[in-house]
Amino acid sequence: MEPGSVENLSIVYRSRDFLVVNKHWDLRIDSKTWRETLTLQKQLRHRFPELADPGTCYGFRFCHQLDFSTSGALCVALNKAAAGSAYRCFKERRVTKAYLALLRGHIQESRVTISHAIGRNSTEGRAHTMCIEGTQGCENPKPSLTELVVLEHGLYAGDPVSKVLLKPLTGRTHQLRVHCSALGHPVVGDLTYGEPSGREDRPFRMMLHAFYLRIPTDGECVEACTPDPFLPSLDPCWSPDTLLQPLDQLVQALRATPDPDPEDGAPGPGRPPPPPTKPPETETQRASCLQWLSEWTLEPDS
Repeated sequence: MEPGSVENLSIVYRSRDFLVVNKHWDLRIDSKTWRETLTLQKQLRHRFPELADPGTCYGFRFCHQLDFSTSGALCVALNKAAAGSAYRCFKERRVTKAYLALLRGHIQESRVTISHAIGRNSTEGRAHTMCIEGTQGCENPKPSLTELVVLEHGLYAGDPVSKVLLKPLTGRTHQLRVHCSALGHPVVGDLTYGEPSGREDRPFRMMLHAFYLRIPTDGECVEACTPDPFLPSLDPCWSPDTLLQPLDQLVQALRATPDPDPEDGAPGPGRPPPPPTKPPETETQRASCLQWLSEWTLEPDS
């Protein structure tokens, strides 16, 4: 529960081409503004000054994003070739990700599939937020799919809470937070999509954590599992009382799941079907890819 600092960067995977860090909560990945006293970019420069690439704006090629408030596994490519290999995995939907979260209320179903389409919220005062299709002001909703498994029931600061494992099968901005809120069980501590009563101000962080990541690149399978931060020994406000699904069994299942076919990106049941034909890459898409290779442009997925 200690605040992030430039020294306490946690590395959970390292190879010649990739790093996976366990990002702290309430930490931006990078920033060009002088007001940001601490970012992941600065932590990496402090720990690995020799790995910073002067040919990029931020010094490091982040393969995907995590929200400011979300902690957990974040992959960094250490060269352009590695970045391109990771990019292709994301583009082909071959990446496996799983998150841990504490959600408001006791979810009665053991497993839930959430399939609300998600679009940008154009309502005044809700700029930079997302919403589900059918909400007033929802623009350009896109198909979105999340699988949820309930791990434990308990109390957080006296209020009923469910600990869950979330597996996003699409990658929409704020997808997990929006889907959990739409389910009626928002993430504890989520000031944007949480309960409007004001009690989300009390938790010391938003309780969403990127727990597991696997990127099956051509050269290596980048796989990392981060420590579970939602334990009573780490946060005495969290008091579990009913175990419904052991986390270690789900981790074994995640590790044993075959990687999706690179031809269609479909890993099995639950994944939205791929389009019947794959149109050739446009100049705009190619330019976007090249920009990503020099920096990073993938949408946040939590």
